[in-house]
Amino acid sequence: MAEAVAKKKHKYGLKEISKRLLEISKGQKGFIAFATVASIVGNLSQMGLMGFGAAFILSCAGKLDAGSPVAWGIVMAICAVLIGVMRYIEGFASHVAAYNLLAGMRTRFFNSLRKLSPAIMTEKETGDIVSIAIGDIDTIESFFAHTIGPMFTVIILPVAALIIAGFVHPVYVLTLIPIYLITSVIIPLAGMKAGRNIGSAYRKSLGGLKSFILESVFGLKDVQIYGQGKVRSREVVEKSNALNKIDHKKTIHRQLISALPTFFVYMARIMIIFLVFALVIRDPAKINGVIVLSFVVSASFSSTQSLISVVSSLTDTFAAAERVFDITDREPAVVEKEGADVLTNGKEVTWQDVCFSYGDKDIFKNVNVDIAPGDKVGIVGESGIGKSTFLRLLLRFWDPDSGSIKVGGKMIKDVSLKSLRDNIAMVEQTAFVYEATVAENIAIGVPEASIDDIKTAAKRAGISNVIERLPKGYETQLGEYGINLSGGEVQRLGIARALLKNPDIIVMDEPTSNLDVFNEKQIIRTLQEEFRDKIIIIVSHRRSTLTFCNKIFRVVEKNISPVADLK
Repeated sequence: MAEAVAKKKHKYGLKEISKRLLEISKGQKGFIAFATVASIVGNLSQMGLMGFGAAFILSCAGKLDAGSPVAWGIVMAICAVLIGVMRYIEGFASHVAAYNLLAGMRTRFFNSLRKLSPAIMTEKETGDIVSIAIGDIDTIESFFAHTIGPMFTVIILPVAALIIAGFVHPVYVLTLIPIYLITSVIIPLAGMKAGRNIGSAYRKSLGGLKSFILESVFGLKDVQIYGQGKVRSREVVEKSNALNKIDHKKTIHRQLISALPTFFVYMARIMIIFLVFALVIRDPAKINGVIVLSFVVSASFSSTQSLISVVSSLTDTFAAAERVFDITDREPAVVEKEGADVLTNGKEVTWQDVCFSYGDKDIFKNVNVDIAPGDKVGIVGESGIGKSTFLRLLLRFWDPDSGSIKVGGKMIKDVSLKSLRDNIAMVEQTAFVYEATVAENIAIGVPEASIDDIKTAAKRAGISNVIERLPKGYETQLGEYGINLSGGEVQRLGIARALLKNPDIIVMDEPTSNLDVFNEKQIIRTLQEEFRDKIIIIVSHRRSTLTFCNKIFRVVEKNISPVADLK
């Protein structure tokens, strides 16, 4: 674990993260300002309660000429009420602001993912992205709800105490200034810097554990079938222990950050007692002011205590913010051209001298492909050679490094992404099933579709009989990830989506891999009969799936070439 918390160069500094979080908080500046004012008034009331309490005691003892015990008691009661009311207002307003800001951050995060996908998914695990979207963004709540107010009170309360001290005796001011600097500035800043790497390592390790657990839950069936339960359990224990080691370091750091300022605060209170004693011996006439001041100064350290709890959580907060900003600040792999054209048809596809690479690995080099209107194209080749990449480049999930891809005679870089993808439907090996009704899942690309159109698409995809046997037919609520459908049924559901969309181009990535021979033939017959004038591009390892194709292309190393047959 020493490597996990080793020194590293962070992408964002503490100053930059703080500045950006404060910039984001401007979206709720009304609530935050209200909460901050309430925090200041509440803490000043606490100082007032202690000061007026001292005056009340002195007045009861007959040592204070100004005011009466009743008057001082009333002022104390007002301060007590203000403390309670201001604490409530501060908590309410700050959390309303925080939750609204977090909602906005989640929206921006999702929009960033939408622009970055699918490229981002090749770098980040799904579970880690889920951890950032939920866990890390939730962690930032402590900055918006619990940090901004204390940042102001930790300045205002000591300043107020120093001003009062200046009226009593200058030596008080000289004594308090270094204490306030140590407890409210030096220790918090040093603590945040010291915990920076620990916080980053913790968030990364926690994200890795969540990702592993999420993967294990989704693949539980295969884990059980292949007897990997004990192996997975052991790995969960190992990852949990690794996380616990970092958490132990984080706990030590948090306790040090809490203990050091507390130590100096109590030392300061002891110093104040001795200082009061010394001042009273020299000038007994100032005893009332000195005693009242000592109560006020003790109360002023409440802001330091609030800051301590905040600083101990900021190691996590800043690490979480860095992970969020790392995603939202990335440039998307594909940028839509300003004033892009609208693609009205996709009746032909042309690749001209297309080159594409993943990092340093060349996938395609000067590839030329012509697909005419109505062509039925099969794509074959070894696993991992680039067949699926061919489809994704057509959908403009990535841009070629050089060369051009045209659809309907237009460069796909020059048309809007929406119009491009409106003209293309994609059926992947495994369709994603949403927690929604069967009808809503089929109509995901055409939400305005009628139930009759949905049923027609399901029938053509060979899944209508399955749907009609469900408890509520097309209104049956599908479980998470379609757990109440088989793999083949999920695949046919994806095909029904594409058929309902009725685009000019249909691209299919292993569309029949989970289908039996009967359903495969049914799908092929539908494609032949219903989409004679459409371009269909199918990636498949099954020769039987490609029997109706009039063109076959084989993807070989860095190239795509036509083949006469599949032998």
